[in-house]
Amino acid sequence: MRPLQELFPQDEYPDLLIGLGKPDDAAVWRLDDEKALVVTADFFTPVVDTPYEYGAIAAANALSDLYAMGASPIFALNIAAMPANLPIETIAEILRGGGEKVREAGAAIAGGHTIQDDEPKYGLVAIGIAKQNRLLTKTNARVGDLLVLTKPLGTGVTTTALKDEACSANHVTQAIDWMSKLNRKAAEIAEEFDVRAATDITGFGFLGHSLELASSSRVGIQFWLPAIPFLQGALEYAKQGHFPGGSADNKLFFGDHVTFDPGIDEYRQWLLFDAQTSGGLLLAMQPEKIEGFMSRAAQENQGAWLVGEIVDGEGIQVQDKLSEVHQVSKGSFPDLMYLI
Repeated sequence: MRPLQELFPQDEYPDLLIGLGKPDDAAVWRLDDEKALVVTADFFTPVVDTPYEYGAIAAANALSDLYAMGASPIFALNIAAMPANLPIETIAEILRGGGEKVREAGAAIAGGHTIQDDEPKYGLVAIGIAKQNRLLTKTNARVGDLLVLTKPLGTGVTTTALKDEACSANHVTQAIDWMSKLNRKAAEIAEEFDVRAATDITGFGFLGHSLELASSSRVGIQFWLPAIPFLQGALEYAKQGHFPGGSADNKLFFGDHVTFDPGIDEYRQWLLFDAQTSGGLLLAMQPEKIEGFMSRAAQENQGAWLVGEIVDGEGIQVQDKLSEVHQVSKGSFPDLMYLI
């Protein structure tokens, strides 16, 4: 059953360009012949112990949906649920972290709503503007396109290890740095090189969001595991079983659509289903654009790893080897672990 979609049929809302009928990262409403309003909402419980960083990560995560659609944020509304006994100083730091991240994005906090709840929850309703002819969607990937990932994986196991008091301090710092990083620069470079298909990697994990892109575009995907970047310590935490609950849900829901090379062990498979927070963009681009994109990303100190390609068929195949086209670039962040 899809009761909401039945209540709001597409033909009755012609200006709703992307809504309930498509699995994209945000809703899109036509403003005029050129511009569109792009709107999303996201919030979650704390993934780190420090309130300021929690606020910044939650804001970056919500704004990421706009960047994944090719939109520029203009303003946001706070969504907050806070325990009555939480110190006001802690709440202020959460809101300050989110507010400063929104300001970094060139947007403004314009209001919001707060209620009391037993567990803290924070996020944003984020609003942006996009050019209709430059929207990034999950439906525009084409056979032959190459796939670039702009942040490393492993935030799910790392933050869960933190909750379990089993994570090293330097691994926590690295995860916070990446989760707090806006996808703004990656989206700007994507527009510069005429990228047309994208998604961001969050709660459904790397394979879940990739499968949405493949299914929406009616294509298959081939990934090269040795090319995929992971945070330091991710494999160690995977072997110790520090996975968030969402990772098991992802494997159960998406696993039948993924084929792994026989040499890929269960820990590395699980890492690809790991539920992420404020992950990077997965961009599908024409092969002739890849060298220029990688060069531009390196100039801007923007993470970019060539991790796969769009192929005929359906579903996802994960290979335990590199492709010949991978010689273009393997990324520019040597402090990251590559699972080879």
